[in-house]
Order: sequence, then structure tokens, then C-alpha cells
Amino acid sequence: MNNLEKYTSAFVECFGITAEQAKGLTYQAIEEWDSVGHMDLVATIEEKFDIMMDMDDIIDFSSFEKGIELLSKYNVSM
Repeated sequence: MNNLEKYTSAFVECFGITAEQAKGLTYQAIEEWDSVGHMDLVATIEEKFDIMMDMDDIIDFSSFEKGIELLSKYNVSM
């Protein structure tokens, strides 16, 4: 499984959506991505990539695409 697949699977697992639905998804666009869902998503991504995101990045993580951009700061390439 490549990094993009691992990243997408975090959305699928946390929100019960398809991989296609994850692309383009934004914070609070679906009921499941609320503040609690956000922290669950962050924890899942941190576990999958063995990283610890900074609080500023967690706050700035507002979409599927923004998450990809932020992961590059942690040397995770897609």
C-alpha cells in the first residue's frame, strides 16, 4: 500500500466513506468530520505514518488536499 492509499484509508476508516468520497472532502462537509472526528482522523494518520503532528498543523488541516500538503512537512510523500 502506497502513502496515498494509506492516507485515504484513514478517511475511509474514520468516516465510513469510500476512497472516492474522500477526495476533495473538507472539514465539516459531512457530519462525521466534526471536532471529535477530526481528532480521530489526526490520531489515525499519526499512527499510520508514525508521526506526531504539531498543534498548528492539526488546526490547519481543513481538507483532504490540505492534509497531503501538511504531511510533506513530516517527510511523507504521496
